[in-house]
Amino acid sequence: MLITCPHCGPRDVSEFTYQGDGNRRRPEAASQDLDAWNDYVYGRLNPAGDHNEIWQHSGGCRIHLRVVRNTLTHEMSSPVPVREPAGAAARKGARS
Repeated sequence: MLITCPHCGPRDVSEFTYQGDGNRRRPEAASQDLDAWNDYVYGRLNPAGDHNEIWQHSGGCRIHLRVVRNTLTHEMSSPVPVREPAGAAARKGARS
């Protein structure tokens, strides 16, 4: 699999480290809602199709990327830096 880094270009997935689900939202730090924390820590979805993920280019420029990966075909698309708004890739038309 290849992931296109905005700084380094197309690179093999072995240069990247999976950082987690790009859709998860952490509860507020002061929250005492045990159900919310339990879901955050242990709840995992296993979707078929497009899935938002966070990857770090740990073997290169070390940037964190928001990537859409199809879990059926493993096609990676729309790589944008995590600090960019989520819809930025769609506006740029980025594909890998």
